[in-house]
Amino acid sequence: MTASATPPDNHAVPSPPSNGQEPAKKAGAWSAEFGADQPQHAAPPVGFAALLGVLGVVYGDIGTSPLYALRSTIEIVSGHHAVQNAEVMGIESLIFWTLIVVVTFKYVLLVMRADHNGEGGILALASLAQRVTANNRVRLALGLTGIAGACLFFGDGVITPAISVLSAIEGVEISVPGARDFVIPIAIAVLIGLFSVQWVGTGKVGAIFGPVMLLWFGSLGMMGLVQILHHPGVLLAISPLYAILFIIHHGALSFLALGSVVLCVTGAEALYADMGHFGRQPIRYAWLFFVLPMLVLNYFGQGALVMSHPDALANPFFMMASKSMQIPLVILATFATVIASQAGISGGFQVCRQLIQLGYLPRMRIVHTNAEEEGQIYLPGFNRFLMVGSILLVLAFRSSDALAAAYGIAVTGTFLCTDALCFVVFRGHFKWAARAVYATFVPLALVDLTFFSANALKIPDGGWVPLMLGCVLTLMMTTWKRGRSLIVARQGQDSLPMGSFIARLPQSRTIRVPGMAVFLTATPDFVPPCLLHNLKHNKILHDHVLFVTVETLDQPEADRGHRVAVEELAHDIYRVILRYGFMETPNIPRALEDLKANGVDFDPLQASYFISRELLTRSSVTKMSRWRFALFMFMARNASPATEFFRIPMDRVVELGVKVAI
Repeated sequence: MTASATPPDNHAVPSPPSNGQEPAKKAGAWSAEFGADQPQHAAPPVGFAALLGVLGVVYGDIGTSPLYALRSTIEIVSGHHAVQNAEVMGIESLIFWTLIVVVTFKYVLLVMRADHNGEGGILALASLAQRVTANNRVRLALGLTGIAGACLFFGDGVITPAISVLSAIEGVEISVPGARDFVIPIAIAVLIGLFSVQWVGTGKVGAIFGPVMLLWFGSLGMMGLVQILHHPGVLLAISPLYAILFIIHHGALSFLALGSVVLCVTGAEALYADMGHFGRQPIRYAWLFFVLPMLVLNYFGQGALVMSHPDALANPFFMMASKSMQIPLVILATFATVIASQAGISGGFQVCRQLIQLGYLPRMRIVHTNAEEEGQIYLPGFNRFLMVGSILLVLAFRSSDALAAAYGIAVTGTFLCTDALCFVVFRGHFKWAARAVYATFVPLALVDLTFFSANALKIPDGGWVPLMLGCVLTLMMTTWKRGRSLIVARQGQDSLPMGSFIARLPQSRTIRVPGMAVFLTATPDFVPPCLLHNLKHNKILHDHVLFVTVETLDQPEADRGHRVAVEELAHDIYRVILRYGFMETPNIPRALEDLKANGVDFDPLQASYFISRELLTRSSVTKMSRWRFALFMFMARNASPATEFFRIPMDRVVELGVKVAI
């Protein structure tokens, strides 16, 4: 995300300068610059297949909000007195205008304009904001804002499966009251099943997502329409006057209610995050012409039912269906909530990989589940983290109403981070006048701040969960980032400059042996420690030598023709820079095969890869506190090997230990 970000391990170098441009090349330095063609993010045609895919992946979370959003809000009012029809109308109006202002106006019409090479999401937005900012301190603050938003997104990813599955399974209680004791075991079983099939890949898991969500949204609209026909007066809640009167007449109670109203827009960030998969137009069209109308019909239908039958307050969503249809509706709702959870899980995999590439998390095992789609990945370690977290939340809170307190704080916190970044992007990137930026985003930020403040009141009741998780993850990320920066700096101090090594090489008595050696290094201007150790112990150097550095760019993907850059330092000794965006996973052997086009005879079956294995110790004059050093060491011990992360064949690797004191 930051242009100066230290990549995930010692085999990478900082990204290009802070202006976001490619680094200037010395005259005659690079003999060639080429690479695999990168996809151009042209907007795909808005056909039925594209819209169906959007329904299955993007709108799962926000599409299952009717299961709990209205019920949670009305219960806040009913806890103080009997709910009146005017109060139901006020709550309906608040929900309607929250959908219009937060989702339709803010995300669909504004935020989705700010794509970074076609990609969306808070990390891409932060990267775009940093590109138009020259001040290093401001860039750092913007980077931390993006990291905070990503951490809250992880908290959301843990809570979403728990609350969604629980809210669906709780529908069984309407038809079979005696099944209450089985809700928790069934929910846990569904969660275990959901996370256990992630290894097959999003593509296969999501094969039926689109049709199921089409049926789900159609059912939402039809159930709501039936109730509205019995009580059409509920449609008057479209007027914002009802929301205003509700706030005026209820004062502090309305402020508490806003903490649950915001649950109707959970998943709004997914519209932006998944823009790179589907394009801007399919997401917009699906929302404006199908998803939004179906959601509004269902929310108004629930309100109409509650006004006609106050006893439906217990669970207005499932009580909209007839007795014979309630069990099938529970089954459909369970499928829909699993799909909603799947969207958050897949998004979590993507964000986690981005943070690894940007150097904020240690290397993790990344499994590519589709040979043709780079974005379909599976992270076993992160998947286990989400599964354990979701199950613990189900056991701790035991109901979707209790979990609602923990849910809102993560959603609204991410909204605020997005607002802050949009101020910079729309002013610096889109060149909006300052007056227009303030007139647009200050009111939106005030709305989001109000929602966040309302949810902050629920911190003692569960809102502390995502906040604690976000703080812990932020601490871990900044610790890892700091530790890696200290290692790279220390290696730069202890290493031999590359120019001096090349100049002395002809006069040295080093024995050259047949073969090709690939030395991975984080600092291309210095000799990698593993080469010096190899010379010290073996007294040999291969005929062909490649010094390879992986560079993480502050953009989602490397530009066309800029994947690989080669410089010949001496006869058959080359310096190679491999550039990857933060949404790509490096594959060093595959990238090096492209060197043949420039006359470098690279044979992947003959190449030997030399890697430094760092033996970390605490220096006498350290720049890291003892507890942070211990945390960094714990993370380093649990990081995946560089060979696995860079997809280097294990039988071609030579590891040499290097002691590093930080």
